[in-house]
Amino acid sequence: MISFNVDKCTGCGVCPKVCPHGVITIKDGKAEPVNIDKCIECGACKLNCEFDAIDVTVGTGCLSAIIKEDILKSKVKGCGCGDGCC
Repeated sequence: MISFNVDKCTGCGVCPKVCPHGVITIKDGKAEPVNIDKCIECGACKLNCEFDAIDVTVGTGCLSAIIKEDILKSKVKGCGCGDGCC
């Protein structure tokens, strides 16, 4: 789950740049999610937000990719978080 605190967001544009799946955009000077179903909850946006404007429940997206690849044997190339977890 990802959420944004619009009062803290300055619209700096860092979060869309670090999101590996293009889930975040800047609209009207504030960050907002787009294609939220593509969010893997890796936490890159939260870790790079110097204004503490983003909250992410980290981990379940990575777990989903691991399940799809290892248990369901789908052709998924990891979750993309860069942690080397999958």
